Amino acid sequence: QVQLVESGGGLVQAGGSLRLSCAASGLTFSNYAMGWFRQAPGKEREFVGHCNWSGGNLYYVDSVKGRFTISRDNAKSTVYLQMNSLKPEDTAVYYCAARLFSPRIEAREYNYWGQGTQVTVSS
Repeated sequence: QVQLVESGGGLVQAGGSLRLSCAASGLTFSNYAMGWFRQAPGKEREFVGHCNWSGGNLYYVDSVKGRFTISRDNAKSTVYLQMNSLKPEDTAVYYCAARLFSPRIEAREYNYWGQGTQVTVSS
C-alpha cells in the first residue's frame, strides 16, 4: 500500500520560512518523480513545483520561483519543499504527489497523493 505523508506545515508570519516533508512508503521511491501542489480555500489545486527521480529537472510555478526549493533524499524516501520569504498568498493546503518516471505539471498525471498539510501565512 502506497502512502505519502506530508508534515511540516503550520502558521508563520509573512517573510518567514517553513520546510515541508513528504515521506513515501510502499513504492520504489527512486522510480518516481515528485510534485508539490497546493490548494487555497475556494480555489483549484495549483501546481507548485516538481523534480525528477534524482532531484533534477526542477521546475516551479512563477509565483514561487526564487523562494521555494524542492529537494529529495532517496535513501529516506522523502521529498522536501523549502519555502522562504513566505507571503499571505502562499496560504493553502500543500500536497505532495508521486508520478512514475518523469515529472509533469498536471495534477491528473500523478499516481499517488498525500493527505496534505496546512500552511498559513499571516500578514
